[in-house]
Amino acid sequence: MLYKTIWRWHFYAGLIVAPFLIILAITGGIYLFQPQIEQRLYQEYYEVSPAEEKISADEQIAAVKENYPGALVTSYRPGEAETRSSEIGISVNDESFTIFMDPYTGNEIARLNSDDRIMDKIEKIHGELMMGTMGDRIVELVTCWAVVLIVSGLYLWFPRKNKGLAGIIYLRLKNGKQIFRRDLHAVPAFWVTGGMLFLIMTGLPWSGFWGTNFQNLMTNAGMGYPPSVWTGSAPQSITKTKEIADVPWAAENLDVPKSTVQDYKALSIDNLMHVASLEGIDPGYTIYIPQTKEGVYTLSAFPAKAQHEVTMHIDQYSGAVLADYRYDNYHFMGKVIAWGITLHKGTQFGVINQLIGLLVCAGIVLTAVSGYYIWLKRKPSKKLGAPSAPSVKKMKGFLFVLILLGLLFPLVGLSLLVIWLLDWLLIQRIPAMKQFFNA
Repeated sequence: MLYKTIWRWHFYAGLIVAPFLIILAITGGIYLFQPQIEQRLYQEYYEVSPAEEKISADEQIAAVKENYPGALVTSYRPGEAETRSSEIGISVNDESFTIFMDPYTGNEIARLNSDDRIMDKIEKIHGELMMGTMGDRIVELVTCWAVVLIVSGLYLWFPRKNKGLAGIIYLRLKNGKQIFRRDLHAVPAFWVTGGMLFLIMTGLPWSGFWGTNFQNLMTNAGMGYPPSVWTGSAPQSITKTKEIADVPWAAENLDVPKSTVQDYKALSIDNLMHVASLEGIDPGYTIYIPQTKEGVYTLSAFPAKAQHEVTMHIDQYSGAVLADYRYDNYHFMGKVIAWGITLHKGTQFGVINQLIGLLVCAGIVLTAVSGYYIWLKRKPSKKLGAPSAPSVKKMKGFLFVLILLGLLFPLVGLSLLVIWLLDWLLIQRIPAMKQFFNA
């Protein structure tokens, strides 16, 4: 009875979730190689010929302002190597652009609309299916239900009779097509389970609902920012750092302090680069430029390795470092999430990390496609082919597990409620539907 129940839930979860998992695996596999892909796509934008001296960052920004009158300059990213161009972010008529500058000549190399970045589009498909908030919720729901798939799949895979490792950890090639089809789904699924679960749990902190609530819970539980990150008392601010800059996950809820307004001008970008140099910040950082008199410069280093992350708020007039939040300041959970994110993105250990991530993504695609193939081969005509539905009253333990999953993942709980209502209002009351779903 329990076996059939779990098989039924695994069947329905796979049928609905698998197409989305294929999309997420393919886009994730592509995004793993973002550095190499963007280097090839934008090579002409990135590479410059070194000369004896560089033109100051402020002169480069002045040239951009002259070329784009009325534009708001939002950020500056110095090149991390002598042969790398600098990038200036601007906003024009609610559109964001990146201006690539040759730091030796002060000439503009190219302009790129932020919406035209191919890898950003891939990331949006991966994170929200190009559907905004609704897409984000769908992706979150899919990834949470994938946990149900994994747990139920492991139960179905677990060997009940000791007949060796064939069909458990390697394929049986000489036992007929039906056995081979079963193994083609079950065996790769076993090998990919650990990596798939890791990608799910490290991806959830980015999600809009579960991730935001988890992030707020960590902050409210005192796992946020130790006093050592502030110069003076922590600010009472309604603005979070994620609202003004692209920063590491652990710093997204960091309150933004205010600059003490002075009679003299704001610091130059070159001064801030000097501060970054003195502080030993990882090259490739970005300086986010304040748009108000009380605003602060935010210096964000979101490099390949988690332990090099830095988020720094600097008074725009005095140059005083108001907040300095680094990996060493993170609480244990913050460090775990930081490592999880860089491993998820394939940057922590370079190419090896990327290749392992790619193998996991390929395994997810193979498992999903083979699952569909098995279903199509077994599906009876005019029926969905689901295992029969047992009485809920006889499966109280399993029902308890579903309720627990619903509490842990609220969107799963909401979807379970919707499924129950559909079953009660439609499937159980319409004979044709009851027969089709084998309910």
